[in-house]
Amino acid sequence: MWEKDININEVREIRSRTTVYFGVGAIAKIGDICKDLKARGLDKLIVMTGRGAYKKTGAWDHVTKAFADNGITYVHYDKVTPNPNTHHVNEAAKMAADFGAKAMLAIGGGSAIDAGKSVAILMKNPGKTAEELYEFTFTPTEAAPIIAINLTHGTGSEANRFAVVSIEEKNFKPAIAYDCIYPLYSIDDPALMTGLSEDQTRYVSIDAVNHVVEASTTLVASPYAIDLAISVVKLVHEYLPVALKDPSNLEARYFLAYAALIAGISFDNGLLHYTHALEHPLSGVNPNLTHGLGLAMLLPAVLKNIYAARPATLADVLAPIVPGLKGDAAEAQAVAKGVEKWLFSVGSTHKLEDEGFKASDVDKLVDLAFNTPSLGGLLGIAPTKADKEAVRAIYTESLTPYNK
Repeated sequence: MWEKDININEVREIRSRTTVYFGVGAIAKIGDICKDLKARGLDKLIVMTGRGAYKKTGAWDHVTKAFADNGITYVHYDKVTPNPNTHHVNEAAKMAADFGAKAMLAIGGGSAIDAGKSVAILMKNPGKTAEELYEFTFTPTEAAPIIAINLTHGTGSEANRFAVVSIEEKNFKPAIAYDCIYPLYSIDDPALMTGLSEDQTRYVSIDAVNHVVEASTTLVASPYAIDLAISVVKLVHEYLPVALKDPSNLEARYFLAYAALIAGISFDNGLLHYTHALEHPLSGVNPNLTHGLGLAMLLPAVLKNIYAARPATLADVLAPIVPGLKGDAAEAQAVAKGVEKWLFSVGSTHKLEDEGFKASDVDKLVDLAFNTPSLGGLLGIAPTKADKEAVRAIYTESLTPYNK
């Protein structure tokens, strides 16, 4: 019934610009990628990773062999953390400049890829800093070529034009979106994802669900974004419990990775609104907060707010999680409770109070939602009026469960 929410007279962009090698064994394609990089004269790279997953997954052995086989030299920045900050980006950009790197290869989840995209921009904009990039004092039109080896089934950053990096001193966690940071090549190999912990498995897939709930309901949502959203929720609903029970199940990892990939494409087309705009202040204040958990804590209250504005779309998108929806605006409260029940069923049981946030913190979070660079743009395309009263209500209702 989602077609009822589409205005056929509004023109929408349809985007899908990255070549992604997808499937079990796709990591072997790094050899072909490196051959092409060498042919393009891109023979000096900076590699961006966290501290361990790039090795534990086995990806590193494939990458270093491909480098050696193709005469590619590299420097390696291995300090990227979850919720990466501008200091990581500046430090890595200096390393790239000193080495004379011509391209950037990231191995990891969204954190490594987003930090790497940011470094790629600075590589083509010498003299600029990550703080300037994320406070929007300049608009980049160029970045060094980007290659992404994705190790999680969550962010979709391997196939879109987005990146997120925190400015810790200001509790800011802005997002950027530029055409110059679409990866040239990406790899999604589910065999590299079987070592994800139970919490990582849970929260990266919840991130993918949030991407499409938002992308399918913004003021700029396209039929493409909505159609992808329906598939994403169906796949996560079916395969997340399997992966939680059996982390080595490659079929489950395959379809969760596919869901995350197309979720990234969905929000590349439909963009995002409340849940991400309100989560970024949470992990801006507490950099140790898992992004997917932050989203999970907010999602039920966001759905209560927006359901009446997009009931047909959300009834279709959420059908696997909350069956029997009729697309009636009066279902909003039941949808919020139903989605929260599903989140609890896959082990995401925390609310804001469980993570140390109090009612007295709400005003600061509201201020950050409206003052952090870029977040106002997300709130501006929400399907309901995203004023401070609405944002305050979402934070307040997310402090404790609906289903008590």
